[in-house]
Amino acid sequence: MSGREKFALPPEVIAEQKRIIADIRLINEQSCSKGHARKKAFVETYGCQQNVSDSEILMGMLVSMGYDEASGKDDADIIIYNTCAVRENAELKVFGNLGALKHRKSKNPDLIIGVCGCMMQQKANADEIRRKYKHVDLVFGTHSLYYFPSLLMEVLKSRTPVIDVRQTDGAIAEDYPVRRGEGPCAWVSVMYGCNNFCSYCIVPYVRGRERSRDKEAIIAEVKTLASEGCKEITLLGQNVNSYGKDKGSDYDFADLLSDVCKVDGIERIRFMTSHPKDISDKLIEVMASNKKVCKQLHLPVQAGNNRVLRSMNRRYTKEEYLEKIAKVKAAMPDITLTTDIIVGFPGETKEEFEDTIDVLKKVRYDTIFSFIYSRRPGTPAAKMEDVLTDEQKKECFNRLLEVQDKISYEKNAALKDRELTVLTEGYSKTDSAVLTGRTDGGKIVNFKGDASLIGELVRVKITDVRTWSLIGEATE
Repeated sequence: MSGREKFALPPEVIAEQKRIIADIRLINEQSCSKGHARKKAFVETYGCQQNVSDSEILMGMLVSMGYDEASGKDDADIIIYNTCAVRENAELKVFGNLGALKHRKSKNPDLIIGVCGCMMQQKANADEIRRKYKHVDLVFGTHSLYYFPSLLMEVLKSRTPVIDVRQTDGAIAEDYPVRRGEGPCAWVSVMYGCNNFCSYCIVPYVRGRERSRDKEAIIAEVKTLASEGCKEITLLGQNVNSYGKDKGSDYDFADLLSDVCKVDGIERIRFMTSHPKDISDKLIEVMASNKKVCKQLHLPVQAGNNRVLRSMNRRYTKEEYLEKIAKVKAAMPDITLTTDIIVGFPGETKEEFEDTIDVLKKVRYDTIFSFIYSRRPGTPAAKMEDVLTDEQKKECFNRLLEVQDKISYEKNAALKDRELTVLTEGYSKTDSAVLTGRTDGGKIVNFKGDASLIGELVRVKITDVRTWSLIGEATE
């Protein structure tokens, strides 16, 4: 049995969910015909870009059901939190937001409150919702996403809480509606799940096994996006380098990237996330040789000490990681490099942490995404003993940021007075008179201009720099 056959959602299931979408739309249309205001839906997303992609499918289904997209939860008739299980803080925010909705639900019993995503795929969290948050109407995990229409219909009919946290290896379903945000950029999932089982990570347990979409479906989606005016896409996967392995063929992610580059209308292509153990010379060559592939690579190192990396089950050494970075830099000297780093992993000493600082200084990342280790029940690392105190972890974390902030500023300062091509994404969230966009390397650039430049590739001269962004003037 091929990977596609093993994970494909049966056509009859998809047909049934589409029928239910149409039925709910009819209910909403009939309500509007009686003079009631059209109902609105709001989806709030926590966590990674894959969660963002899932939320776009949720909102696509809701819009197809006849709901308008609400500007915020205050004017919504249905509120869904799409949750993340990677760090404790994200979970605490969700519980806090749910608690805050209790009073509103008591005043408006017709309000529908739902919680979904990775956090709900863990039985303990789903049970806590059932026990403590009885005003929540709908709870479903990552594997139940494609069954959302039938779950919502059950809530509408019974007005009693519905919980669906099915345990499977995951599924692939095509031809579901997607509601993307405005702008010239879009996410395209190429695979789901993860087989790596890093000792700190809950993702393989809540996202299921690796499963790749058919290349034909991916290319068709990209072509549709191009026809709709999209100019930049980001190919998504928990580990894009594993694309195709579950299918048992020689067609890999480098081949897919090459084929996506052939789609007319798409001018920029990014991807994330790559696992260092799997990044290949073939992929590096495709990145370097194709102008459409952005010269940006997010390659999580997580730690710089070999003993810690073994304890994390990362399956590469510091030396192997640096060797791959050297190959990438040799092929693409101007590449933008970013990474993820965990500080205070169980057992990590201050001396071992110095190896992480050494990696920062050797690689000179443009940006890092760093976190103090968050214990995740159900993972091997959750049973490991700490060496550093919380205070020592914070000291290491602050030192990491101090070293990296200096490097980030120096990398940006080197771009001053250079003219770069920026894809204008819209107006700045902090200044409505300023446009914002990204360079080929993913650096944020703010510059003045009018709305006609949104969605366009613009030449911008960098006039000033910040640690996290660039300031410039349009030259054309």
